Amino acid sequence: MTLRQRYEGIIGWFSQHMPVAESELRYENPYQLLVAVILSAQCTDKRVNMTTPALFERFPTPQAMAGATAEEIYPYIRSISYPNNKAKNLAGMARMLCEEFGGEVPADLDQMQRLPGVGRKTANVLGAVLWQREVMPVDTHVFRVSERIGLTTGSKTPLQTELALEKNIPGHLLPVAHHWLILHGRYVCMARNPQCDACGIAEWCRKYAADHKKQ
Repeated sequence: MTLRQRYEGIIGWFSQHMPVAESELRYENPYQLLVAVILSAQCTDKRVNMTTPALFERFPTPQAMAGATAEEIYPYIRSISYPNNKAKNLAGMARMLCEEFGGEVPADLDQMQRLPGVGRKTANVLGAVLWQREVMPVDTHVFRVSERIGLTTGSKTPLQTELALEKNIPGHLLPVAHHWLILHGRYVCMARNPQCDACGIAEWCRKYAADHKKQ
């Protein structure tokens, strides 16, 4: 099987069986999504969704959060991984958002990465989700699944995975393909005990082929 055939098969299956795939983070506006994505680093979306309602009730706008200290934010996110660091980032992010961007999340992804707590992946997530930018955010699920099923070969960094996927997936599909890979990694192709027998893309999967060749 060629790489092109693998991509075409996997993209075709997801296009047919999961035409709509969206973020599982709950948000009502760009500010809320930005906060949620910052909190989601090395933390589950489920935990973030349990945490953000009280946080947004207390800090409903960037301006409200900008007026708070990290110590004031911390109690609302203490159940999240790395709460001290994330509280500092949220406070700094909100202040910069208000001071330099008029309280609006910048649509320029390079400018967005100037905000505390915002790296390439976070900026790409917002770009893909909010503005359908042709970018591929790479989290742990996307990184693992892409290598396991054979969309990438020998990727050592998220950036290598990102560039490989952006090269081989049609640009207009990148925003939804990001969610295909995340949801597949979250519910089917888990790090431990992947559900290969229930996997719709097994016939195009490199690891599945290798495992069954041994048998």
